[in-house]
Amino acid sequence: MIKGLAITPPVVGRISIGRVVEKNGQRLPEKDDQFTITTQVQTREGWMRHPLDQELRDDSEQGKLRSIPVRMPFNDPELNLRAEYTLFDRSTGRPHCVGDGESCRRATDHGIETLPCPGPDACELGQRGGCKPYGRLNVKIGDDDELGTFIFRTTGFNSIRTLAARLHYYQAVSGDLLACLPLELRLRGKSTTQSYRSAIYYVDLTIREGMTLSEALQQARANVAERQESGFDQAALDKAAREGLRNGAFEESPDEGAEIMEEFYPPETPQSADPETTNESHRPTDLNQKLAERTAGE
Repeated sequence: MIKGLAITPPVVGRISIGRVVEKNGQRLPEKDDQFTITTQVQTREGWMRHPLDQELRDDSEQGKLRSIPVRMPFNDPELNLRAEYTLFDRSTGRPHCVGDGESCRRATDHGIETLPCPGPDACELGQRGGCKPYGRLNVKIGDDDELGTFIFRTTGFNSIRTLAARLHYYQAVSGDLLACLPLELRLRGKSTTQSYRSAIYYVDLTIREGMTLSEALQQARANVAERQESGFDQAALDKAAREGLRNGAFEESPDEGAEIMEEFYPPETPQSADPETTNESHRPTDLNQKLAERTAGE
């Protein structure tokens, strides 16, 4: 195995909420209120739709894809969802600094160094460079490829926090049978004072519609028994994935970094295609500033 190269879960497609569109010769991000499932092929018109996208839309009542039936590839929640504070080098698209709030791995003139990580709010480099939470969720859709996954990327705190909680809870209540539970990605909306009461969207993970938790647990146990009979070793798969991710300092390749920069860190506009963080740079962060603006408008 090549040392320094993170071996990530095989990806056969993408799940997104926003999209990147071309306007006046510029490629700019644009938010959306539904999921889109794409291939890994990008044209001038954008990412090519995956056949599953239309298939699932045909099954929906409104034609908008707001839920996706999925399974997790791993029993370990932190293998399915990897989330850290991430600062990208805007000139190259490569990760520059990745941390968890305690320690970080940072690319320096002396190589990759491990340093303390106070989080983006208390880090001078992070504040200058636009460090923010960044998560990647790998899920399985359909049964065509048992080891192939679709990846959902987000810089939204609501999605990351909700998905992390759900994954850990489902792992606990199922007795470590997370990979066999019939689950569903679901798009939810909410409004906050920071969004000026306009709707923002985030991703949740639930038991599939029409099933109770008890029914899902029974199905998970049946799936485990079927896998064991066929010789499927989930524990070995989790171990291989864990070792592969540890093989590199950073998960993203330069090509992936460029795509992420275009979608979530565009230089020409403060917007991002992530519906949770759109117009984030315009939101006042100080309560006194908010009150002053409200008073001035009255």
